[in-house]
Amino acid sequence: MAEFAFNEHHKNEVINYMRFARSKRVLRLKTIDSCFEELKDSRLVEETFTVDEVREMLDGLQAVVRGEVETELINTAHTNVLLLRQLFSQAEKFYLRLQSDISELENRELLEQVAEFEKTDFKTSNKINQESSKPKLAPLNEGGVSELLNKEIVRLQEENDKLKARLRTLESQAMSALDEKTKAERALKDLQKVRGEQQLSAQCQEINSLEDTVAALKDDYERSLNANAATQKDLQENLVSAKHELLRVQEQLSLAEKELEKKFQQTAAYRNMKEILTKKNEQIKEIRKRLQRYEPNE
Repeated sequence: MAEFAFNEHHKNEVINYMRFARSKRVLRLKTIDSCFEELKDSRLVEETFTVDEVREMLDGLQAVVRGEVETELINTAHTNVLLLRQLFSQAEKFYLRLQSDISELENRELLEQVAEFEKTDFKTSNKINQESSKPKLAPLNEGGVSELLNKEIVRLQEENDKLKARLRTLESQAMSALDEKTKAERALKDLQKVRGEQQLSAQCQEINSLEDTVAALKDDYERSLNANAATQKDLQENLVSAKHELLRVQEQLSLAEKELEKKFQQTAAYRNMKEILTKKNEQIKEIRKRLQRYEPNE
Protein backbone atom coordinates (compact mmCIF):
# COMPACT_ATOMS: atom_id res chain seq x y z
CA MET A 1 0.00 0.00 0.00
CA ALA A 2 1.44 3.38 -1.04
CA GLU A 3 2.02 5.82 1.79
CA PHE A 4 1.04 9.46 1.54
CA ALA A 5 2.95 11.49 4.15
CA PHE A 6 5.10 14.64 4.45
CA ASN A 7 7.41 16.15 6.98
CA GLU A 8 6.29 19.39 8.59
CA HIS A 9 8.01 21.72 6.13
CA HIS A 10 6.83 19.85 3.04
CA LYS A 11 3.36 19.58 4.49
CA ASN A 12 3.12 23.36 4.76
CA GLU A 13 4.24 23.77 1.15
CA VAL A 14 1.68 21.23 -0.07
CA ILE A 15 -1.06 22.99 1.88
CA ASN A 16 -0.06 26.33 0.34
CA TYR A 17 -0.27 24.87 -3.16
CA MET A 18 -3.64 23.19 -2.46
CA ARG A 19 -4.98 26.47 -1.10
CA PHE A 20 -3.88 28.19 -4.31
CA ALA A 21 -5.44 25.46 -6.48
CA ARG A 22 -8.69 25.57 -4.51
CA SER A 23 -8.99 29.35 -4.93
CA LYS A 24 -8.52 29.01 -8.68
CA ARG A 25 -11.06 26.16 -8.77
CA VAL A 26 -13.65 28.15 -6.81
CA LEU A 27 -13.16 31.16 -9.07
CA ARG A 28 -13.66 29.05 -12.20
CA LEU A 29 -16.81 27.40 -10.75
CA LYS A 30 -18.25 30.84 -10.05
CA THR A 31 -17.58 31.77 -13.66
CA ILE A 32 -19.42 28.67 -14.88
CA ASP A 33 -22.35 29.41 -12.54
CA SER A 34 -22.53 32.93 -13.93
CA CYS A 35 -22.78 31.46 -17.45
CA PHE A 36 -25.91 29.53 -16.46
CA GLU A 37 -27.37 32.52 -14.62
CA GLU A 38 -26.78 34.75 -17.64
CA LEU A 39 -28.55 32.21 -19.86
CA LYS A 40 -31.52 32.12 -17.47
CA ASP A 41 -31.81 35.90 -17.29
CA SER A 42 -31.31 36.64 -21.00
CA ARG A 43 -33.02 33.75 -22.78
CA LEU A 44 -35.55 32.12 -20.42
CA VAL A 45 -38.07 34.98 -20.64
CA GLU A 46 -40.80 33.19 -22.58
CA GLU A 47 -43.25 30.47 -21.54
CA THR A 48 -42.57 28.05 -24.40
CA PHE A 49 -39.64 27.37 -26.72
CA THR A 50 -39.25 25.38 -29.88
CA VAL A 51 -36.85 22.50 -30.21
CA ASP A 52 -34.52 24.59 -32.37
CA GLU A 53 -34.46 27.41 -29.84
CA VAL A 54 -33.66 25.01 -27.00
CA ARG A 55 -30.96 23.37 -29.06
CA GLU A 56 -29.46 26.77 -29.90
CA MET A 57 -29.40 27.81 -26.23
CA LEU A 58 -27.81 24.52 -25.15
CA ASP A 59 -25.18 24.73 -27.94
CA GLY A 60 -24.26 28.26 -26.91
CA LEU A 61 -24.06 27.27 -23.24
CA GLN A 62 -21.97 24.22 -24.14
CA ALA A 63 -19.48 26.38 -26.07
CA VAL A 64 -19.11 28.84 -23.18
CA VAL A 65 -18.73 26.14 -20.50
CA ARG A 66 -16.33 24.17 -22.68
CA GLY A 67 -14.17 27.27 -23.16
CA GLU A 68 -14.08 27.99 -19.41
CA VAL A 69 -13.18 24.40 -18.53
CA GLU A 70 -10.53 24.19 -21.23
CA THR A 71 -8.99 27.47 -20.09
CA GLU A 72 -8.84 26.24 -16.50
CA LEU A 73 -7.27 22.91 -17.49
CA ILE A 74 -4.64 24.64 -19.61
CA ASN A 75 -3.89 27.13 -16.84
CA THR A 76 -3.58 24.28 -14.30
CA ALA A 77 -1.12 22.42 -16.53
CA HIS A 78 0.98 25.55 -17.03
CA THR A 79 0.91 26.27 -13.30
CA ASN A 80 2.18 22.77 -12.55
CA VAL A 81 4.99 23.27 -15.06
CA LEU A 82 6.06 26.46 -13.29
CA LEU A 83 5.99 24.66 -9.94
CA LEU A 84 8.18 21.85 -11.32
CA ARG A 85 10.54 24.45 -12.75
CA GLN A 86 10.99 26.01 -9.30
CA LEU A 87 11.72 22.62 -7.74
CA PHE A 88 14.22 21.65 -10.43
CA SER A 89 15.98 25.02 -10.23
CA GLN A 90 16.41 24.71 -6.46
CA ALA A 91 17.63 21.13 -6.80
CA GLU A 92 20.26 22.10 -9.39
CA LYS A 93 21.81 24.56 -6.96
CA PHE A 94 22.71 21.60 -4.76
CA TYR A 95 23.64 19.32 -7.66
CA LEU A 96 20.55 17.18 -7.15
CA ARG A 97 18.64 15.49 -9.96
CA LEU A 98 14.92 15.08 -9.41
CA GLN A 99 12.92 12.44 -11.24
CA SER A 100 9.17 11.98 -11.55
CA ASP A 101 6.99 8.91 -12.13
CA ILE A 102 4.12 9.92 -14.40
CA SER A 103 2.26 6.67 -13.77
CA GLU A 104 1.80 7.61 -10.09
CA LEU A 105 -0.30 10.60 -11.15
CA GLU A 106 -3.19 8.23 -11.91
CA ASN A 107 -2.84 6.10 -8.79
CA ARG A 108 -6.40 6.02 -7.46
CA GLU A 109 -5.30 5.03 -3.99
CA LEU A 110 -2.97 8.00 -3.66
CA LEU A 111 -5.56 10.33 -5.18
CA GLU A 112 -8.07 9.24 -2.54
CA GLN A 113 -5.47 9.88 0.17
CA VAL A 114 -4.91 13.37 -1.23
CA ALA A 115 -8.64 14.00 -1.12
CA GLU A 116 -8.76 12.81 2.50
CA PHE A 117 -5.75 14.98 3.32
CA GLU A 118 -7.54 18.00 1.88
CA LYS A 119 -10.61 17.31 4.05
CA THR A 120 -8.70 16.88 7.31
CA ASP A 121 -5.21 18.39 7.52
CA PHE A 122 -5.94 21.14 5.03
CA LYS A 123 -8.79 22.53 7.14
CA THR A 124 -6.68 22.56 10.31
CA SER A 125 -3.79 24.35 8.64
CA ASN A 126 -5.41 27.76 8.30
CA LYS A 127 -3.69 28.93 11.48
CA ILE A 128 -0.18 28.18 10.15
CA ASN A 129 1.79 31.32 9.39
CA GLN A 130 3.22 31.74 5.90
CA GLU A 131 7.01 31.81 5.73
CA SER A 132 8.33 35.15 4.54
CA SER A 133 11.36 33.90 2.63
CA LYS A 134 11.32 31.78 -0.55
CA PRO A 135 11.64 28.04 0.14
CA LYS A 136 14.90 26.36 -0.70
CA LEU A 137 16.03 22.78 -0.64
CA ALA A 138 18.57 21.98 2.08
CA PRO A 139 21.32 19.35 1.90
CA LEU A 140 20.21 15.95 3.16
CA ASN A 141 23.37 15.37 5.17
CA GLU A 142 25.32 18.36 6.41
CA GLY A 143 28.47 16.30 6.83
CA GLY A 144 28.96 14.01 3.83
CA VAL A 145 26.98 15.80 1.12
CA SER A 146 28.34 19.25 1.96
CA GLU A 147 31.90 18.00 1.88
CA LEU A 148 31.37 16.39 -1.52
CA LEU A 149 29.72 19.52 -2.84
CA ASN A 150 32.57 21.70 -1.60
CA LYS A 151 35.14 19.45 -3.27
CA GLU A 152 33.17 19.52 -6.49
CA ILE A 153 32.91 23.31 -6.34
CA VAL A 154 36.66 23.66 -5.81
CA ARG A 155 37.36 21.31 -8.71
CA LEU A 156 35.01 23.22 -10.97
CA GLN A 157 36.59 26.53 -9.97
CA GLU A 158 40.06 25.23 -10.80
CA GLU A 159 38.84 23.90 -14.12
CA ASN A 160 37.14 27.22 -14.79
CA ASP A 161 40.41 29.10 -14.10
CA LYS A 162 42.27 26.83 -16.53
CA LEU A 163 39.64 27.39 -19.18
CA LYS A 164 39.82 31.14 -18.67
CA ALA A 165 43.61 31.08 -19.08
CA ARG A 166 43.26 28.96 -22.20
CA LEU A 167 40.63 31.34 -23.53
CA ARG A 168 42.91 34.35 -23.00
CA THR A 169 45.69 32.56 -24.91
CA LEU A 170 43.36 31.71 -27.78
CA GLU A 171 42.07 35.28 -27.88
CA SER A 172 45.64 36.61 -28.11
CA GLN A 173 46.47 34.18 -30.91
CA ALA A 174 43.26 35.07 -32.73
CA MET A 175 44.03 38.79 -32.50
CA SER A 176 47.54 38.23 -33.89
CA ALA A 177 46.16 36.16 -36.76
CA LEU A 178 43.55 38.83 -37.45
CA ASP A 179 46.24 41.53 -37.62
CA GLU A 180 48.31 39.45 -40.04
CA LYS A 181 45.24 38.83 -42.19
CA THR A 182 44.42 42.55 -42.27
CA LYS A 183 47.97 43.44 -43.32
CA ALA A 184 47.96 40.78 -46.05
CA GLU A 185 44.61 41.98 -47.40
CA ARG A 186 45.83 45.58 -47.44
CA ALA A 187 49.00 44.61 -49.32
CA LEU A 188 46.98 42.55 -51.81
CA LYS A 189 44.60 45.43 -52.47
CA ASP A 190 47.50 47.81 -53.05
CA LEU A 191 49.11 45.37 -55.49
CA GLN A 192 45.85 44.83 -57.36
CA LYS A 193 45.32 48.56 -57.57
CA VAL A 194 48.77 49.15 -59.11
CA ARG A 195 48.37 46.31 -61.60
CA GLY A 196 44.91 47.45 -62.54
CA GLU A 197 46.07 51.00 -63.19
CA GLN A 198 48.88 49.74 -65.41
CA GLN A 199 46.56 47.49 -67.43
CA LEU A 200 44.00 50.27 -67.76
CA SER A 201 46.64 52.71 -69.02
CA ALA A 202 47.82 50.22 -71.66
CA GLN A 203 44.24 49.67 -72.83
CA CYS A 204 43.65 53.41 -73.12
CA GLN A 205 46.79 53.81 -75.22
CA GLU A 206 45.68 50.99 -77.51
CA ILE A 207 42.24 52.55 -77.89
CA ASN A 208 43.77 55.92 -78.80
CA SER A 209 46.00 54.23 -81.37
CA LEU A 210 43.05 52.44 -82.92
CA GLU A 211 41.06 55.66 -83.03
CA ASP A 212 43.90 57.33 -84.93
CA THR A 213 44.05 54.37 -87.32
CA VAL A 214 40.32 54.47 -87.96
CA ALA A 215 40.47 58.24 -88.54
CA ALA A 216 43.32 57.82 -91.01
CA LEU A 217 41.48 55.06 -92.85
CA LYS A 218 38.39 57.20 -92.98
CA ASP A 219 40.35 60.06 -94.56
CA ASP A 220 41.93 57.72 -97.09
CA TYR A 221 38.58 56.21 -97.94
CA GLU A 222 36.99 59.60 -98.49
CA ARG A 223 39.83 60.76 -100.76
CA SER A 224 39.67 57.60 -102.85
CA LEU A 225 35.91 57.41 -103.45
CA ASN A 226 36.38 58.52 -107.05
CA ALA A 227 39.42 56.29 -107.72
CA ASN A 228 39.39 53.20 -109.91
CA ALA A 229 37.82 49.87 -108.89
CA ALA A 230 41.11 48.24 -107.90
CA THR A 231 42.03 51.06 -105.54
CA GLN A 232 38.50 51.09 -104.11
CA LYS A 233 38.65 47.32 -103.52
CA ASP A 234 41.97 47.64 -101.67
CA LEU A 235 40.58 50.38 -99.48
CA GLN A 236 37.52 48.29 -98.71
CA GLU A 237 39.70 45.34 -97.75
CA ASN A 238 41.79 47.59 -95.52
CA LEU A 239 38.63 48.98 -93.96
CA VAL A 240 37.25 45.48 -93.32
CA SER A 241 40.57 44.40 -91.81
CA ALA A 242 40.60 47.45 -89.61
CA LYS A 243 37.01 46.77 -88.51
CA HIS A 244 37.93 43.17 -87.68
CA GLU A 245 40.90 44.39 -85.70
CA LEU A 246 38.67 46.91 -83.98
CA LEU A 247 36.18 44.16 -83.06
CA ARG A 248 38.99 42.00 -81.74
CA VAL A 249 40.36 44.80 -79.61
CA GLN A 250 36.87 45.65 -78.40
CA GLU A 251 36.39 42.03 -77.36
CA GLN A 252 39.70 42.11 -75.50
CA LEU A 253 38.67 45.41 -73.98
CA SER A 254 35.35 43.89 -72.82
CA LEU A 255 37.18 40.97 -71.21
CA ALA A 256 39.59 43.39 -69.55
CA GLU A 257 36.69 45.49 -68.27
CA LYS A 258 35.04 42.43 -66.73
CA GLU A 259 38.30 41.44 -65.04
CA LEU A 260 38.82 44.96 -63.77
CA GLU A 261 35.26 45.11 -62.48
CA LYS A 262 35.89 41.99 -60.40
CA LYS A 263 39.11 43.41 -58.94
CA PHE A 264 38.25 47.07 -58.48
CA GLN A 265 34.51 47.23 -58.20
CA GLN A 266 34.82 49.07 -54.86
CA THR A 267 37.43 51.70 -55.88
CA ALA A 268 36.81 55.22 -57.08
CA ALA A 269 39.53 54.89 -59.73
CA TYR A 270 37.62 51.99 -61.27
CA ARG A 271 34.46 54.03 -61.59
CA ASN A 272 36.30 56.94 -63.17
CA MET A 273 38.11 54.74 -65.70
CA LYS A 274 34.84 52.94 -66.47
CA GLU A 275 33.26 56.27 -67.37
CA ILE A 276 36.24 57.04 -69.64
CA LEU A 277 35.96 53.64 -71.38
CA THR A 278 32.22 54.14 -71.83
CA LYS A 279 32.82 57.49 -73.51
CA LYS A 280 35.49 55.95 -75.75
CA ASN A 281 33.15 53.15 -76.75
CA GLU A 282 30.46 55.67 -77.61
CA GLN A 283 32.97 57.56 -79.77
CA ILE A 284 33.97 54.35 -81.55
CA LYS A 285 30.31 53.50 -82.20
CA GLU A 286 29.77 56.97 -83.62
CA ILE A 287 32.80 56.56 -85.91
CA ARG A 288 31.48 53.20 -87.08
CA LYS A 289 28.14 54.76 -87.92
CA ARG A 290 29.87 57.49 -89.84
CA LEU A 291 31.98 54.94 -91.72
CA GLN A 292 28.92 52.94 -92.70
CA ARG A 293 27.52 55.97 -94.53
CA TYR A 294 30.54 55.93 -96.85
CA GLU A 295 30.47 52.22 -97.71
CA PRO A 296 29.13 51.47 -101.25
CA ASN A 297 26.03 49.38 -101.66
CA GLU A 298 26.72 45.78 -102.63
